[in-house]
Amino acid sequence: MATCGEVLVKLLEGYGVDHVFGIPGVHTVELYRGLARSSIRHITPRHEQGAGFMADGYARTRAKPGVCFIITGPGMTNITTAMGQAYADSIPMLVISSVQSRNALGGGRGKLHELPNQSALVAGVAAFSHTLMSADDLPHVLARAFAVFDGARPRPVHIEIPLDVLVEPADHLLPGRPVRTTRAAAAPSTVALMAQRLAAARRPLILAGGGALSAGPALAALAEHLQAPVALTINAKGLLPADHPLQIGSTQSLPETRALVAEADVVLAIGTELAETDYDVTFKGGFEIPGSVLRIDIDPDQTVRNYLPELALVADAEQAAQALFEALQQQPQPVREASWGKPRAERLRQALAAGWDQPTLSQTRLLTSILQTLPNAVLVGDSTQPVYTGNLTLGMAQPRRWFNASTGYGTLGYALPAAMGAWLGSAVEIAERSPAVCLIGDGGMQFTLPELASAVEAQVPLIVLLWNNQGYEEIKKYMVNRAIEPVGVDIHTPDFVGVARALGAAAEDVADVAQLQAALAKAVERKGPTLIQVDQAQWQAAVQG
Repeated sequence: MATCGEVLVKLLEGYGVDHVFGIPGVHTVELYRGLARSSIRHITPRHEQGAGFMADGYARTRAKPGVCFIITGPGMTNITTAMGQAYADSIPMLVISSVQSRNALGGGRGKLHELPNQSALVAGVAAFSHTLMSADDLPHVLARAFAVFDGARPRPVHIEIPLDVLVEPADHLLPGRPVRTTRAAAAPSTVALMAQRLAAARRPLILAGGGALSAGPALAALAEHLQAPVALTINAKGLLPADHPLQIGSTQSLPETRALVAEADVVLAIGTELAETDYDVTFKGGFEIPGSVLRIDIDPDQTVRNYLPELALVADAEQAAQALFEALQQQPQPVREASWGKPRAERLRQALAAGWDQPTLSQTRLLTSILQTLPNAVLVGDSTQPVYTGNLTLGMAQPRRWFNASTGYGTLGYALPAAMGAWLGSAVEIAERSPAVCLIGDGGMQFTLPELASAVEAQVPLIVLLWNNQGYEEIKKYMVNRAIEPVGVDIHTPDFVGVARALGAAAEDVADVAQLQAALAKAVERKGPTLIQVDQAQWQAAVQG
């Protein structure tokens, strides 16, 4: 007789789940009874926060939800940070946890791992949190979760299962049938109005965000027809290839790009929140859209946040971009200012290139050296200097190849476990998986350093590129700039190479481009992780020299 826990695993298989991230505990062992006999691979992190970050990275490269099995109480408090990052970035994540038996919920009896209200704890970082009060409801709540992932703005979903429900007989729920939802198509009437407005624009501009990652070809066709420069948020890098003549990067925080945005008479914002960390990473204000705003988003609420639009369309980004392109074919050929489009985008790129300082150029050289050696790499970043630089200077050939935690929720320690998940999610077959490079600083590394052992155990050939400047240098600069005496930023720096080797990883120091590229070439051939440490001062001296 199959229990609810066993049936859950079978139903997850039906929804295409192939990896689960979690740490078994006394309250989740009944989930593992079914997992052991399934086709799903289990990955064991060293902390539940790591499980969430792994699921996040997996979801970003695989374009489907990462799934976690999490213990009651401390497991849930540990994973909420990762859920917060995924919530901020609209990443699909399914967190399945245990909870006290139904007759003990909220009882305050001092039960093991007891929280007064576990569901309420995570409500702010989840699309919804549901307590499964009967095994019979399991197919319904899973269908509801996947409806969020498939048809709405994807965000974490939490399902908690009481200990007594986990062992309920549930044979009658097999075989389960997955229920899938399609995304909303674009309303023809609104598409027609938007097409008229864009056709009449003399200086149109497109702002595209992470919600438009599936819309690349349609968005490129739309931009080319309109001769509209395209600015990408950090999560949208690669949506248009870096060498596309209308692509102006992710530089909306810089005066030159803001001037271009201010010149536009109509701005199409698609799949973007128009939020602070997309357009003002300097946090000084000043980003404005004087022209008319047209917004496309899967989330109705988001279409009117931050900037009120002239027109709003609630729809899937890819369908909407394609519908707009087709509708524009029925409009008179647009008349653009002669200096707009490709000429204006080229002038901007030249102005930006002339303004980079030496530290920026040396850190960009680090990133381009990686891509020269590993052109198909997925670069997963933490909050660290080369990532801040890459957000501004680096272009990618494809989407889902550059993402990081330096925007949105902004967690430290994200990159190591997320890059591990990104490698697992980048393809079904091991031979087809893209190299995954974690870009992390010495401060952030100490948040999730034990996850190197997880990568060793799982034989993930993760490449950890550690940028070492012996402390929290960016925060130190921020303090100094505000006339605050630095406190708490000059932290002890361990022997990362020695620690990595003790955890079972390969590790070495590199000082210049040739050493880095040689180390990368060796690392990608290994069956486990490699830590490559780059000392900031040495690197900058070598590259500038």
